[in-house]
Amino acid sequence: MAHDAELDCVGLFCPMPIAKTKEEIENIEVGQVLKVEADDPAAEEDISRWAKRAGHEVVRLEKSGNIITFWIRRKK
Repeated sequence: MAHDAELDCVGLFCPMPIAKTKEEIENIEVGQVLKVEADDPAAEEDISRWAKRAGHEVVRLEKSGNIITFWIRRKK
């Protein structure tokens, strides 16, 4: 899936994937998509829940082995 920015959180554990995702999403424009890769087992629920609360949209989520990949569209 096309994306405008990419963030590698592999090897990081809670709360770093969320903290880095929050920081990085501020660096893209509204409507653009941030691709985030993480391997923290809590990341799937944590990042999905954060995106919803923050008003952003997880447009796609894929799992491959222990890597979870999110595509998050900045909404505001």
